[in-house]
Amino acid sequence: MLAAFNAAFGACDLDGSMALVTDDMVFESTSPAPDGVRHEGADAVRQAWSEVFDTKDLTFTEEESHVDGDRGFVRWRFDWTSHDGSPGHVRGVDILRFRDGKLAEKLSYVKG
Repeated sequence: MLAAFNAAFGACDLDGSMALVTDDMVFESTSPAPDGVRHEGADAVRQAWSEVFDTKDLTFTEEESHVDGDRGFVRWRFDWTSHDGSPGHVRGVDILRFRDGKLAEKLSYVKG
């Protein structure tokens, strides 16, 4: 399940990503600092991820992942091109919870 989600998310496949989450999905974004924004429910998560996937030259690279029962984590790198043309990146980790074969919670944290 995690491999399928990471593949869909990494490909910026919004419909594919959303097909793998629960209706009451919770996503906590990394910004604004320090706490990000909590998005509750599939519709709110779809809107948040739609905005992420609109990022210019977005690439999401999985560096490491692990699942243990209903919990998991993904260490990742997120690269993009800024509006002024300069490249940017951030590294982070997602703490995940699964339920009934789908992703129910994705709490995202970044370095720095």
